[in-house]
Amino acid sequence: SKYVLLNAPNDRLQDIIDILPGMKSPTVLPLAKEGWSSVHSVISKNQFWDIIDELKKKGAQGILVCPIEKMVL
Repeated sequence: SKYVLLNAPNDRLQDIIDILPGMKSPTVLPLAKEGWSSVHSVISKNQFWDIIDELKKKGAQGILVCPIEKMVL
């Protein structure tokens, strides 16, 4: 699994959230720049490239991908 952080325009936010599987649901935080949010989620490495391509098509920017060392459920 990979931990993904990205910036999303608020007018495309629901489209982007619908793509992301997340654990329960993605975390969404407002950015200082009006009209934008930061979205954090976990993506399976098997789905990773397909999901990243879809996110970019929907307007996601500044996509940061981090490895997950350990996850406590």
